[in-house]
Amino acid sequence: MTISLYDSRPFFEKALQYGVQHGLLDEAKLDAICNDAPKGMVQIARYLGNENLRPDIELAKNRIVNLVSLYLEQVSNGDLRTAAQLLRDNSLLSRSKAGSDMLKALIVMPQNTHFAMSERSEFVEEHIPLLAKWSLRPLADYQAELATRSQVAHVVDAALWLADFYGLDYEELVEAGTDAEAVIRTSLLALTFKAKQLPDWTAFERLIERLRSHVAQHGTMPALVLPKNLPSEYWPVLESVHASVVKDLPKLWDANLPIRKLFLQTPAFIGRYFWQENPLGDMDSYEREVDDKHAARMQQSSETWQTITQGHSDDATLLTVLLCVATGAKPSALLSESAAKTVVRKIRKAVLDGQAGADSAKVSQFLEEHAPPAYQAAFGKLWQEFLHDALPTLKSDFDYDMHDGMAHLRLHCHIK
Repeated sequence: MTISLYDSRPFFEKALQYGVQHGLLDEAKLDAICNDAPKGMVQIARYLGNENLRPDIELAKNRIVNLVSLYLEQVSNGDLRTAAQLLRDNSLLSRSKAGSDMLKALIVMPQNTHFAMSERSEFVEEHIPLLAKWSLRPLADYQAELATRSQVAHVVDAALWLADFYGLDYEELVEAGTDAEAVIRTSLLALTFKAKQLPDWTAFERLIERLRSHVAQHGTMPALVLPKNLPSEYWPVLESVHASVVKDLPKLWDANLPIRKLFLQTPAFIGRYFWQENPLGDMDSYEREVDDKHAARMQQSSETWQTITQGHSDDATLLTVLLCVATGAKPSALLSESAAKTVVRKIRKAVLDGQAGADSAKVSQFLEEHAPPAYQAAFGKLWQEFLHDALPTLKSDFDYDMHDGMAHLRLHCHIK
């Protein structure tokens, strides 16, 4: 049986003593540390409290020691020699700031895989109270929280990679109100059956029907298919989520359980998989089921037009709807600020890819299928005039923050 002494001193103190004992820190460096410490304490007290209050100064003393300790122990992996060398080669204030930067990065990491709750943000003033709390927490707490949040971020990043693979961006996933696992589950089904895009509801039903047919024929889940260019760091995430799809298999392939009832009325499956909102696709699917397809399509087109335009016929409403159609977004008569920026980004990405930026062929087809016949030519002319005036501004590389592009859209479209 061996007995070891428990050393409760801050890691900064241990590294400092080690550096002195082993000749790594000389008198000049110790003097510099002593001179920097009071400055750092005042700065921390000013930032996290009140520099004129003695209790805040006392806390600042503990905080600067803890911040330096967090950084040194994390970076050195607990090696005192490495930590002492870091103290020798850098100022105390810079290592305190490095510890603070570690905590700031942790605080803004996502805690939830739901896209509406995992927004990547910069550290702002509202985060300061959290920094105050974390600046006094031990390394073990930091490492545990970092591991948890890193896993969440990893799942979110894997879902974003798959979404981008299928042409969807972060803002669209936020507006869809979905989570990363749902996007990955549906992406795995889409990859398995070689779908060219993430499905709307109608296409999703067909994917489940194909899955049921495969399982009925082979008795097993189809083999996991991953894109060839998928970064290797995402493989474990996709394999883990694929295992959850396998667990869902008994219900997924139960032919006695209607697909709509399973995914839209079963609590455990609501939101578990992702499909794109596409009212036009749903309506078209319904049209194909009626006996008189032509009559039904004409009637449904009129209803679709009224639904999308909300009964309005002003230029701003029409241009907002047609801009969505041209960029592949969900047709809408009103765009949020975030959705409008997504439209501008799509135009710029298309231009970078050598495309026109806005697909007028889609607009023409949309008008032909859904707009009142008597007004189709006028609507088409309105769109072409708008495109001629707006596209140079919307695709401009010089408008880095999209101020000009957004101003143009606010002038001609409905942006809330």
